[in-house]
Amino acid sequence: MRIKYFKWPILISLLLMISLVQYSAPDAYAEDSIKIVVDGKRIKSDVDPYIRNDRTLVPIRVIVEELNSVVEWDGEKREVQISKEDIHIVLRIDSYLVEYTIDNETTYALMDVAPEITGERTFVPIRLISNALGVGIKWDNDERTVYVDSSESSEVTRFFDVEITSVKPGQTITGTTELYTKALNGVPKGTKEIKYLLLDRDTAKGFVIASGDASQTHQWVPAMEDTGQKILVAAFYDAKGNFLSGDSIPITVKIQPQIKLNGIVEGQKITAHSVPLSTSLNFSATYVKYEMINPDNGAYYISPGADPEKPFTMIPVMEDNGNMSVRVIAYDTKGNPYHGEYVNIGIDIDSYLYLGGVKQGQAIDGSVTLLAQRNFNVTDTEYYIVDKTTGQERLLHKAGYGSYTWFPGPEDEGNKELYVKVKDTAGNTHVSNRISVYVSGNPKLLLQGVGPGQVLTQTTELNVKTNIKLDGIKYILTNARTGKEIIISEKNTAVIVPEKGDDGTWTVRAEGIYGGKTIKTEEVKFSIYTGQLYSAKPVIEKDKYLDLVSDLAVNTRKTTGMSAALQVAQAILETGWGQSVPVDKYEGKFSYNLFGIKGEGTNGSVTSNTWEEYNGVAFRIDAEFRAYNNEKESWQDHKDLLLLRERYAPFREVMYDSTMGAWALKRCGYATDSQYAIKLIDIINRYNLKALDEVTI
Repeated sequence: MRIKYFKWPILISLLLMISLVQYSAPDAYAEDSIKIVVDGKRIKSDVDPYIRNDRTLVPIRVIVEELNSVVEWDGEKREVQISKEDIHIVLRIDSYLVEYTIDNETTYALMDVAPEITGERTFVPIRLISNALGVGIKWDNDERTVYVDSSESSEVTRFFDVEITSVKPGQTITGTTELYTKALNGVPKGTKEIKYLLLDRDTAKGFVIASGDASQTHQWVPAMEDTGQKILVAAFYDAKGNFLSGDSIPITVKIQPQIKLNGIVEGQKITAHSVPLSTSLNFSATYVKYEMINPDNGAYYISPGADPEKPFTMIPVMEDNGNMSVRVIAYDTKGNPYHGEYVNIGIDIDSYLYLGGVKQGQAIDGSVTLLAQRNFNVTDTEYYIVDKTTGQERLLHKAGYGSYTWFPGPEDEGNKELYVKVKDTAGNTHVSNRISVYVSGNPKLLLQGVGPGQVLTQTTELNVKTNIKLDGIKYILTNARTGKEIIISEKNTAVIVPEKGDDGTWTVRAEGIYGGKTIKTEEVKFSIYTGQLYSAKPVIEKDKYLDLVSDLAVNTRKTTGMSAALQVAQAILETGWGQSVPVDKYEGKFSYNLFGIKGEGTNGSVTSNTWEEYNGVAFRIDAEFRAYNNEKESWQDHKDLLLLRERYAPFREVMYDSTMGAWALKRCGYATDSQYAIKLIDIINRYNLKALDEVTI
């Protein structure tokens, strides 16, 4: 049964009811009481009908019982159930959704005014009585009376002139589906967006599955957890999130997984050294993995969890030559795997070996990292240098495999050639092409242990990296304020021990003696601080953190549509459940920064630590992180970051969905961690955060 358009008598009744008042009087009764007459009998009620949003609302029980129908109230579900013969109606307080079951056939509709409780009585739009029980309704404006006539019949009619046209009532959804809603008289005035909701038939609660421009077609990619008997709702909303109109139909979701591997085809012979693969799915997956099996030798490889929408590069090696079977495995939110079909291919690639880390014609004036780039396994790796003038060769480094950091000295000065020689697992020797380079051979001295801008608060050891054999060395500290120099060591290493009175800016350098000459490192500017240091602090007790951020996230979801589950997962991941929130390391000022955003916030900034690298050694450096006056300001700033920055435009297209949103954040560069999206999704699933995204209509 599909709800029909207005019949003429009902339309007349509707127009009469609309003319009751020329203004809206929410939460207030009309000046003159509205009377109810059922089959010629004036009905008395302890609470009078009233007008809301230009609609007459009446106490449903007194009318329905007068018409010999049964009314039942379910306080736990906040449901009103009306029954009469073969008609059964279900209404929910504050919900626009109404369920009709007539002759054992169930359909759904959306009302323009939701049932509400006033004076401990349930009030509904008068027209719903007509729809529910098929009786005649007439309004007498002079007498301010609603007449209900059970001898007249009416049909269930639409409250709105919109219709979901891309999906039919009762349709079974098996995979990706287009969603389109036709507005017969144009998109409702004031519409900002349309949202498609997938609701449970028993609870009328569910999740947003698509949203955006009301005039466009939207794509719904169902998830495995969507399986079951559902209600599909299309709802138009204004800029303030007020419901304007919509449609609803019963559907069944029963996904028939389709998993297609793109980039290779059955029987293909692969000769390229890299092959881009991708996946096409008809359902929403948490992540995918690519599985590769060589049936000839039993070799097996499976990738880490990967973005379902981002290409994956397969790099065959010589040992893969022969037959190979490749497939995609997609995983749902519960970790259940869904396997695609194997694509059987042949691998026939040539071996390659070349020296990485340097380029042809490069001038080398420092250290370089040499690497044997190859596509086969090896047991021995040797790096060689050749003097182009004499032809003399010299072994630089030998190992089983791996890279080698070469720091050429004065003895290597001149035009040289570099190459690498390896031995494969079968005992065959392979030699790379030679790369011509020019080596300056300048004596070098590099300081290690402290970096530019570093703040030393504890004992720090210094050393040098050099390409020469030094005859002597010393480490010199200079007080930037006084200019006074202090030799702290004349050995291979030195130690800086911060003490009270040393606070301030310093520089340090090392000076080495080579061939009677002095060679200096760069002068590194740093600071010493011996005062009290403050470390990250909790914003609240760990067991209360979830409640704190959940409230903030749900409020944001209601106003923006951004997944609350995803927001909470980020706040948990970034702060360790709120127990590691940045404070100013010198002053102890608390930042309330729940997302680790750098820069200046509504309350300035705090100084905390971040990582840098100098001469190959990582060190911690001061950085400014945004500070706020409270958690709400931090939450607002994070929301603005994602909603206003151009780089997050792709995220905004799917931000209603926690899984798709997590991967979109990763693609937009929110974090460098390759597993960032999977970590967020895991937190959401482990702590059932998706419940925070539950909606109704």
